[in-house]
Amino acid sequence: MTGLVYKSTGSWYTVKSEQGDFIECRMKGKFRIKGIKSTNPIAVGDIVDYELEETSDTVTGTIHNIHERKNYIVRKAVNLSHQMHIIASNIDRVFLLVTVNNPPTTFNFIDRFLVTAEAYGIEAILVFNKIDTLDEVTLDEQLYMQHVYQEIGYKCLRVSSTENKGVEALQDMMVGKVSMFSGHSGVGKSTLVNAMEPSLHLKTKTISVASKQGQHTTTFAEMYDLSFGAKIIDTPGIKGFGMVDMDPSEISGYFPEFFKLKDQCKFNNCLHKEEPHCAIKAALERDEIAWSRYNSYLKILEGDDEHYRTDDYNEDRIISDKSRE
Repeated sequence: MTGLVYKSTGSWYTVKSEQGDFIECRMKGKFRIKGIKSTNPIAVGDIVDYELEETSDTVTGTIHNIHERKNYIVRKAVNLSHQMHIIASNIDRVFLLVTVNNPPTTFNFIDRFLVTAEAYGIEAILVFNKIDTLDEVTLDEQLYMQHVYQEIGYKCLRVSSTENKGVEALQDMMVGKVSMFSGHSGVGKSTLVNAMEPSLHLKTKTISVASKQGQHTTTFAEMYDLSFGAKIIDTPGIKGFGMVDMDPSEISGYFPEFFKLKDQCKFNNCLHKEEPHCAIKAALERDEIAWSRYNSYLKILEGDDEHYRTDDYNEDRIISDKSRE
């Protein structure tokens, strides 16, 4: 039997059958020894083959095959620097939710996410959320951030879930697609999904006043069918985005504004640091490339993954797995 993975908690997977039924499945042990350097060989969005098991009071399944993925998006695994964690697979569009100060989202975090999306061939769209909470200063910050990314060519939306601003435009971009929502804890992913589909009643929490950080509500990535003909993958909030190892010579190719100028550099292997006659540095001096983007590029190039390991969901995953064994 073939189905689509809607939820993954580490050992158990909720699979939707072709007939529309949901079955709790485990995977065969061999997946763990097939050389997949991932903490989760099976991810939300995977198409899998499984067999039913009716040996207990409830019907469960065993997954024995994963269909080839058209794409996936990953980050470094928590506490395992040489492994990756697949956030989701077979995605049409990823929406990165950004808030200026509630909680703050940095240029560096955005750029790391965008580079990963570029590397895996997934269209990324920035959603500037909670625009109803902006004052004069933070509004200027938000509009500047939006300007930086629109100049590069990224689509940007301004949204307020509470005032229903921009929600319809977002829905229009999701119809007929498998979309993924990502961002820091507290940026309003679950609230936004609830605004589009109130019947889901996803849990939400307020921002911690002391830390200005979100209080985690989504523990595992999960897919939902929406009434307007879309699928959404809601993901756990992440504090940092650890980059999976990339060849230094490839990184600038995932910055669209750098890629356009690369062939104008004097040296084919230019890393855009100390090399003479570098087109990227020349454009930087002319303010044709944002300094924030160049700074992010240097940090990725140098392997600066500070704080990427901070993640509150590994413990939740372990507790959930133990409770179900």
